[in-house]
Amino acid sequence: MNADLALQKAIYVRLAGDTALAALVATRLYDNVPGDAGFPYLALGENETRDWPGGTEHRLALHAFSRGGGRAEAKRIMGAVNAALHDASLTLEGHELVNLRFLDGTTRREADGITWRGTIRFRAVTEQTGETA
Repeated sequence: MNADLALQKAIYVRLAGDTALAALVATRLYDNVPGDAGFPYLALGENETRDWPGGTEHRLALHAFSRGGGRAEAKRIMGAVNAALHDASLTLEGHELVNLRFLDGTTRREADGITWRGTIRFRAVTEQTGETA
């Protein structure tokens, strides 16, 4: 499995099992958001990968979407994501996570005027182990 997919899977597993995040979004954690998704929810967002000495550098984003709870609700979701992922020790298939660090976060009102989007970004470095599949 490539490092990018292994990291995505490990992040999804960590977030899906996080009780603080579940209290905010229930089970509404998506890679591919369905058209009938309820609010609030969290979506895996953009990611970039590049070669790094001895491994791979990843930059990834997650997006919190809120209606009714506004910017504050989006920020609470982002806080739970940060608590779950910053400096987390995750198990990756075929790779080792060297580090996973918070980079930045932003909030903004979407064009519909009622939805708030919070974006939180992380940087990770992974190294391949001898157990790749």
